[in-house]
Amino acid sequence: MKSNSLRRSMLTVVISLSTASVYYSQSVKDTANREADIEQVVLTGVADIAKDRKTPVAVSTIKEAQIIEKLGNQEFPEILNSTPSVYATKGGGGFGDSRINVRGFDQRNTAVMINGVPVNDMEGGAVYWSNWAGLSDVTSAMQVQRGLGSSKLAIASVGGTINILTRAADKKRQGNVTIGVGNDGYHKSLFSYNTGKSDKGWATSFLMSRTAGSMYADGTEFEGYNYYLAVGYQPSAKHDLQFTITGAPQVHNQRSFQSTISDHIKYGGTEEDPNRKYNQNWGYLNGEEYSMTRNYYHKPVMSLNWDWKISDATTLNSVAYASFGRGGGTGDAGKINGKFYNTLPRTADGLVRFDDIVSWNQGGVVPDFGAANQTPGMSNSNNGIIRRSSINSHNWLGIITSLNHKINVTATVGFDGRTYKGIHYRIVTDFLGNNSYTDTSNINNKPNVITNAYTTNPTWNPFGGKTADIKDQLAYSNDGLVTWLGGFGQLEYTNDALSAFIQGSVSNQNFQRVDYMLYAPNEQKSEKVDLVGYNVKGGANYNINENHNVFVNGGYYERQPFFGAVFLNNRNDVNPSLTNEKVTSFEIGYGFRSGIFNANLNAYHTSWDDIYRRLTTRAKINGVDVTGVANVLGIKEIHKGIELDFNVKPAKFVTINGMFSVGNWYFEGSPTASFVEDQTNTVIQEGTLALDGLKVGDAAQLTAALGADFKLTEWLNFDAQYRYADKLYSAFEPSSRLVTAAKPTPSDPAVELPSYGLLDLGAGTTFQLNDTQSFKFRVNVNNVLDKTYIAESRTNKAADTNAANNWNGINKSNEVFFGFGRTWNASVSFIF
Repeated sequence: MKSNSLRRSMLTVVISLSTASVYYSQSVKDTANREADIEQVVLTGVADIAKDRKTPVAVSTIKEAQIIEKLGNQEFPEILNSTPSVYATKGGGGFGDSRINVRGFDQRNTAVMINGVPVNDMEGGAVYWSNWAGLSDVTSAMQVQRGLGSSKLAIASVGGTINILTRAADKKRQGNVTIGVGNDGYHKSLFSYNTGKSDKGWATSFLMSRTAGSMYADGTEFEGYNYYLAVGYQPSAKHDLQFTITGAPQVHNQRSFQSTISDHIKYGGTEEDPNRKYNQNWGYLNGEEYSMTRNYYHKPVMSLNWDWKISDATTLNSVAYASFGRGGGTGDAGKINGKFYNTLPRTADGLVRFDDIVSWNQGGVVPDFGAANQTPGMSNSNNGIIRRSSINSHNWLGIITSLNHKINVTATVGFDGRTYKGIHYRIVTDFLGNNSYTDTSNINNKPNVITNAYTTNPTWNPFGGKTADIKDQLAYSNDGLVTWLGGFGQLEYTNDALSAFIQGSVSNQNFQRVDYMLYAPNEQKSEKVDLVGYNVKGGANYNINENHNVFVNGGYYERQPFFGAVFLNNRNDVNPSLTNEKVTSFEIGYGFRSGIFNANLNAYHTSWDDIYRRLTTRAKINGVDVTGVANVLGIKEIHKGIELDFNVKPAKFVTINGMFSVGNWYFEGSPTASFVEDQTNTVIQEGTLALDGLKVGDAAQLTAALGADFKLTEWLNFDAQYRYADKLYSAFEPSSRLVTAAKPTPSDPAVELPSYGLLDLGAGTTFQLNDTQSFKFRVNVNNVLDKTYIAESRTNKAADTNAANNWNGINKSNEVFFGFGRTWNASVSFIF
């Protein structure tokens, strides 16, 4: 792929074939040529891409070929598991429910960019990969910059920055038809076509795909589509215009809650082999798969990019973008004789008895459910169970523009403006045999008898307003309004030996909350809150000679807190103790390059203070079983560690790559928390959490990988990779660390989960029919050895003194997500 075609992408796609990537395997001479190509394009567009032996940051790049060949039916972020300090899992195992941590920071605090445009949710920083399920089909490269990163924007790059670079509109003329199959009924079909660039400067790239089936876990049926259209026009050498639109409407059943190890053994498993597929959220309704937790969403993103080469020394790069997300996720509301649906008696296989729930709701006798329903068909929060959906829609508009001028140094100034409206409310999606649901949350309409239920399929027209009128909404209904105005600047100096930069940015965020249920009409709008954040960072890289280089960087961030920290406890109450999150980070690194061996070694230290987190909780508070959230304020974390990656090419047909990283991540101090009950939206308890010295969980603090790629012939290739994870601690359940009179000083350490190693294999072959047509076959097997392992846990229950109550040294009452067992996929592509 030529660099001049890369310049004209969705937002000006820029591929950095960084030798910091574990896949780099070219000679020093090739590196020099490659850097020349990068130099032609890296100053255009809004994507800030790190360059090898120039940009002083720790970076790894995954190229398009690796994504196409090795991702298969894995989740998109998992392709980065071969890079240092990255821990990506499938979460609950639903389609697109994966998550990723970088240096121990979750994806709310790792900036995710598409061609340099931020996509983290503007209220809570979340990234829902199911909304981006089609990105793997259109990605040209994926670069993870650990730590401060090279982006000039005031973004949430506490842990790092993941920049996803999509295909160019003027990619060479070519078509592709792909059919894929995999375990558990997985199947995928894809068609794409690129027109190439015409004599008049026009180019178009189009893609459409459908993926469906089930994931490895039981009860996780899904169906997803992906569309992508890029239209480019270059009227002259000075101007380049691009328009793109992409979206991935999908619906999938989820495994939202972690089950205890005991349940995985009890329901279809054994002591030696727990049932890793077990899912407590589903069952059968009228003989068909039915899940209480179902996600549906459609988030199209469109953008218009303009690159203007004013002179040989000056360029202006601008992008205007818009995103309209519509959809939500389902859950339960109501109880039967004081029990939530997931605590009612189950089938012998551990499935939810939805037919019996319907029968009870309608007045039928279900002996082990307790007393019969005295008001058949009329449900409320304490009588009868329904399925509801939490709608999380949004409208998002933004513009980024930067002016770059190069004399002896390169000076860049720019503007980043965004406006966001989050739309949040609940609706009924299935009465489960009831005729109505009575809700008392709306003070302006109390009680509210709801009789309308809504579909759980994604809309193909996401530009409309709310799905339901306020009379059909329950529990809560509010809007979150966020406006962002930011400016940035950078000075960069570079020659053959030295590259150095200093960069700063400042942003003002304006927050406002509108609540339609808890306030009278003339009081529904909160006051507006303006918060200013900024960052300053700098670094330098010095090339000692063609083999050795060293770099150092450091910076300080003051980042505005998330929306939930501004307005406390799901109300319009402004936090009287608002303070910016404070991040101080520095690192030092060394690189070695030769014709056959390349390596990178770096060390980092990050301090992160005054953190806000909104965590789900299911626990007994004040003697009552509670499902809800915990708002935690004032957390401080320390993250430090060492990272190594390398690759070696001992022969023309083989490349060996590997990495090793070890960290020490822990909490300092004891923050405060308030617990908000889910169904009534009320605060039920407040207090202090004992976190001081607790290990930061949810990501392995020691990771390693070793892999090899064999190109046996021009038409046959084979690859293998072994990945190891250790020092993996459970995340803390907020209520377990709550300081109370009965438990004044919780001192149980974070549970250290068993280490594990996974082996993945893949093979592919190409049959070239002629100069333009070929067939490609590919097969991947992940977790070849069918290793049983725990990928994550959210509870901290220490090992029992009775060994029979433990599994591999872990208390069986801990709630966990087991990783997937052996999975496979195969595909055939026709390229024309």
